[in-house]
Amino acid sequence: MKQEVVEQLVEAAGKGRLDRRAFLTLGAAGAGTILLRPATAQAAPRVKTTANIVIAGAGAAGLAAASHLAARLDGAKITLVDARKEHFYQPGFTLVSSGIKPASYVVSATRDYVPAGVELVEEGVAEFDPEGKKIVTSSGKAIAYDYLVVATGCKLDYAAIAGMDVEQIGNNGLGSIYHSPAKAEATWRAMSNFADNGGVGVFLRPGTEMKCAGAPLKYTFITDDYLRRRGNRGKAELIYNANNKALFSVPIVHEKVRMLFEDRGVKVNYERILESIDLGKRIAVFKTALGPIELQYDFINVIPPMRAPDAVRNSALRWQEGGWANDGWIEVDKHNLRHKRFDNVFAVGDVAGVPKGKTAASVKWQVPVAVDHLVAQIEGKESSAHYGGYTSCPLITRLGQAMLIEFDYKDNLTPSFPGVIAPLEELWISWVMKTMALKPTYISMLRGRA
Repeated sequence: MKQEVVEQLVEAAGKGRLDRRAFLTLGAAGAGTILLRPATAQAAPRVKTTANIVIAGAGAAGLAAASHLAARLDGAKITLVDARKEHFYQPGFTLVSSGIKPASYVVSATRDYVPAGVELVEEGVAEFDPEGKKIVTSSGKAIAYDYLVVATGCKLDYAAIAGMDVEQIGNNGLGSIYHSPAKAEATWRAMSNFADNGGVGVFLRPGTEMKCAGAPLKYTFITDDYLRRRGNRGKAELIYNANNKALFSVPIVHEKVRMLFEDRGVKVNYERILESIDLGKRIAVFKTALGPIELQYDFINVIPPMRAPDAVRNSALRWQEGGWANDGWIEVDKHNLRHKRFDNVFAVGDVAGVPKGKTAASVKWQVPVAVDHLVAQIEGKESSAHYGGYTSCPLITRLGQAMLIEFDYKDNLTPSFPGVIAPLEELWISWVMKTMALKPTYISMLRGRA
């Protein structure tokens, strides 16, 4: 759908003339393209260069960076390094674990998105050597670079939870939506069984930074809705355990979620972090200021601690001090994603040590900024491109409704459709954005087109 047609449909929505059929057209055509699109600049001539650029990681951020660099540069050697042959549409994992989409919905091939002229090395990165301007792959191969873009994502540290066994996800009331498409589907089966029988449902988020921090909240709301639809809400107790004193990092959103949880009978515990689990006895042990507290459960959605991959944590790229040092996030300027000590290194996506921005929508806004600064450096110029911390969370609150939460570093709400989609209202159109519009837009983002 052409951009002007999309804009006409959005305008119609603002005037109350957009029915469901028209909005479905809007969603399927890619309304999310507007949602995820930074300010558009006129296409500039490609920059001629022989620069050797390595991109570590071929997930959403790495593929998007490769597409932008391939489009901006003429003659550069661009190498993507990642061992995983499958590409996962991670924003869809919640939909899979909710029975809304099949596991196949989130799986494709990494090679399908690699731009022409970009080399893909199908190995993991074992070592970063920014002083020597090289990386070392898992087979011991050294790859030199002039510029490095780190887009390795984050590590799901299930091993940090004593007693946790990822092979048991889907069994005996154990769920975890993040692990993989197969385990997201297994989580759906476990949650659906819980919705049929009731009992105690335990939900949580870790004490670390995490990708899509709204996902644990979404899954609590979705479980509540399934229980109600099956007539079993009165047989269940739902308990959400926040890692700190808030349910969401943006204060006004925290208050809205708190009110919704209160209205729907979800009990909230603050400052509780899961530290161990007994899968046989179905007991979760949480660390609190008053000491360990046990919770018996019939269903639990385990969200593991998330950290930078070991190769990053063990390198000079990590923050050396401060709140992000322990988990190894990369030390970058939060506005241009350039490393603070190695000016030829950039980090985008989950691995970047910035206050917000561990969502696919953030990647869409981060990558063009980082690439613009990298290209300007090649040209001997300066870029004014600026990332303000844009983050988007389509927060599902029940099947068929969601709140489209968009915000920045300063916790300002930054709605893409002011007057059309109110960010703190549970709306059907926000549900359509999440379940229909965002995946086509995401694919366009990987190709550098959105």
